[in-house]
Amino acid sequence: MAVVQALRKTFTDLKSLVIGLGVTGKAFCRPTVTVIYPRERVDNLASFHGHVELAGKDDDPAVPRCVACGACAKACPSRCLTVLCPVAAKEDKAGGASVTMAPAPQKGVKTPGQFILDFSLCSLCGQCVRTCPVDSLRFSNDAYLVSFDRKDFQFDLIARLRRQAASPAAGGGLR
Repeated sequence: MAVVQALRKTFTDLKSLVIGLGVTGKAFCRPTVTVIYPRERVDNLASFHGHVELAGKDDDPAVPRCVACGACAKACPSRCLTVLCPVAAKEDKAGGASVTMAPAPQKGVKTPGQFILDFSLCSLCGQCVRTCPVDSLRFSNDAYLVSFDRKDFQFDLIARLRRQAASPAAGGGLR
């Protein structure tokens, strides 16, 4: 009786081993999808979702579609977005004007003064993109974003949008 049970257990273990080797063999024979960076580059980034970025208006790509409602910052579970609106301009002693910024939303303000993303906190959940009522946020296709300093992952998205719009190589910077 004990011998029969030992044989059954051995047969079951061997069957499990053969099934596992079959799965491994199939995976081993498939073509590779891993890209060995930097020797090779990824050719299809259309489905890649990087950090969020602002989308420009159709008639002026350097101006964000954002209406400074603050819905994206409220929806963000990791609090990585900061939307600041210009409130009041004050003259300083040197005769220059300084603009005071306050968190969005501000009454009557329809464009953000600053739009800051702290990508070191972002979980790429997409809540901000889904929540935006005017579709002013989208995922970037920037897969080659690396740094040793956390401060390099704090982006001024308005300045980034202006650079993209001015870049002739990016076709205006918009998709």
